[in-house]
Amino acid sequence: MEPIRSRQNELVKKFIALGADPKVRQEAGQFLCAGETLLGEAIASGAEVTCVLVTEDMPGLPVRLVTPEILKAVSPLQNSPGPVFTVRMRPLPPAEKLRRAIVLENVQDPGNVGTVLRTAAAFGMDMVVLCGACADPYNPKTVRATMGAIFRQSVVKTDLAGLSGVLRGLPLYGAALAPGGMDARQLPTAPLAVAVGNEGKGLTAELLARCAGTVRIPMRPGTESLNAAVAAAVVMWEMSRKTI
Repeated sequence: MEPIRSRQNELVKKFIALGADPKVRQEAGQFLCAGETLLGEAIASGAEVTCVLVTEDMPGLPVRLVTPEILKAVSPLQNSPGPVFTVRMRPLPPAEKLRRAIVLENVQDPGNVGTVLRTAAAFGMDMVVLCGACADPYNPKTVRATMGAIFRQSVVKTDLAGLSGVLRGLPLYGAALAPGGMDARQLPTAPLAVAVGNEGKGLTAELLARCAGTVRIPMRPGTESLNAAVAAAVVMWEMSRKTI
């Protein structure tokens, strides 16, 4: 097989666009990944790997040979030996299987979103919902932060208008420092969805108005707030600790 040598090749241009443009990713229903470790995670998770760009053949995978220069051009990682590959986005769970969900509102850091996806997979969340101006879950930086959980965890993006439809009747609570909120240690395991906002502003008043109540994480006096990913992890542990 002759390796691809030109950046003007249509497959090369597709890979570059998938790495750079969230709209292209959504339209294609695929996202870009890089590295042998992540490829191994994708295969082990049963994800649909649609194409792999490599400099040497990898039997059993849908590979295309490229030159080292092309691999460097398409890779989202600096100084990566590859491979670079595309994966089909995971479908959402059927309505009858949706029992527990974590909602993030306006969490813009890819590392935080990736960490939440990784934690959600570990604690058995049926779905992660990204509401408002959240980081793209399929951004290469977010994907790396998930440490392979992106291949196992269902995730959906929506706005406030579409949130209730996505949650399909799950009662929604908001994590907030508001007085009178439920102690997180008293959270039921399911059915339930809990929303966490960004570190600076927390949840918006509009989202809180859609909640059945608020949830409070007990902290020592003088503590202002927790990192969004940490707060979500505490909440998800409390939602799942009776079932894992």
